[in-house]
Amino acid sequence: MAKVIEMNQVSWKREHKTLLHQVSWQVNKGEHWAILGLNGSGKTTLLNMINGYIWPTVGEISVLGHLFGTFDLRELRKSIGWVSTSLQEKLYGSDRTQTVVLSGKFATIGLYDVATPEDHERALQLMNQLGCSHLVDRTYQTCSQGEKQKLLIARALMASPQLLILDEPCNGLDFLSKEMLLASIDELAAQPDAPNILYVTHHTEEILPIFSHTLLIRRGEAFRSGKTEEILESSCLSDFFETPVDVQWRNERAWLSVR
Repeated sequence: MAKVIEMNQVSWKREHKTLLHQVSWQVNKGEHWAILGLNGSGKTTLLNMINGYIWPTVGEISVLGHLFGTFDLRELRKSIGWVSTSLQEKLYGSDRTQTVVLSGKFATIGLYDVATPEDHERALQLMNQLGCSHLVDRTYQTCSQGEKQKLLIARALMASPQLLILDEPCNGLDFLSKEMLLASIDELAAQPDAPNILYVTHHTEEILPIFSHTLLIRRGEAFRSGKTEEILESSCLSDFFETPVDVQWRNERAWLSVR
């Protein structure tokens, strides 16, 4: 499998409105990508497409080597981990943190299957890897927003996904919590067995050096894609945001300001 994602002239229409328009995009195995766009730009529609929750009106899409229309998308989703703040609201607040992580193996809200000793060991290993092992035996509802996000990432990794989607994981976090979460993501991506990661955001400064490529999406169209250092520069982003902006690089991250 050379291509993790391959989209060819993909469009999606709903009630006579085009939400994705002729998107062509490729993600190669081993690449970590950032997806940057303002609210309402089509990022969530794109994610729903990748997960097989919606079907292209026009065009072709392959995910993890499987062409849509030739493979059971329910099986495909077992190889994709998707972390979003909306999932937080669906989990049971009274569950223990390790139970939340364990439930990721079975893709259930709550734990109803019998977890093996190896499953429990892996859950604790992932919590340790993401810097939240101190939360063991705490109830989920007593954790902070940043701690919950780390637990959700550990939960997504329980099924050993080939593709991990982090959908605006820093939403609602204070400065310190955000930096701690980004540090955990950085460490995760550096692991030799790390899945391909898509990091969705509308903040350039969250795009870590490990995200070697960036896709800009605007009004449902792929505005530009390529190497991050070539995308996150003043001229390109001024055109993208349709307003003059300056980009300053500090610690290998791009910080944006309006001119």
